[in-house]
Amino acid sequence: ALERLDSFNSQEIANTMWAYAKSGYSYPDLFDAFSIKATEKLDTFSSQDISNTVWACAKLGYLSPELFDAISQKAMEKLDTFNSQNIANTVWAYAKVRHSSPELFNAISQKAMEKLDTFSSQGIANT
Repeated sequence: ALERLDSFNSQEIANTMWAYAKSGYSYPDLFDAFSIKATEKLDTFSSQDISNTVWACAKLGYLSPELFDAISQKAMEKLDTFNSQNIANTVWAYAKVRHSSPELFNAISQKAMEKLDTFSSQGIANT
């Protein structure tokens, strides 16, 4: 994956990170490279790409304050496109790695209230 990283689009970056996290396989060097590339390509990330990326980092305990800070800004810009699952996964990820982002959490709180009827009970618990 590292050899081809420059050719990856946002979905391929997010999906690869998600797959490593889902399998439970921690590869910090790969995540370092993917975090840099993700930050460079954040303008092309969808709401699902954003939530999958932070979820993957949190699942493996991978800490990247720079990535989480950059994603906070991009997530606020794209918050209208987040569905309840994206919201729940993003909030869970930030809480799991203990990354503070008050502006993002305030914005997500408002958006979650607007979409409350679309959340599952698990989604509400995670949010």
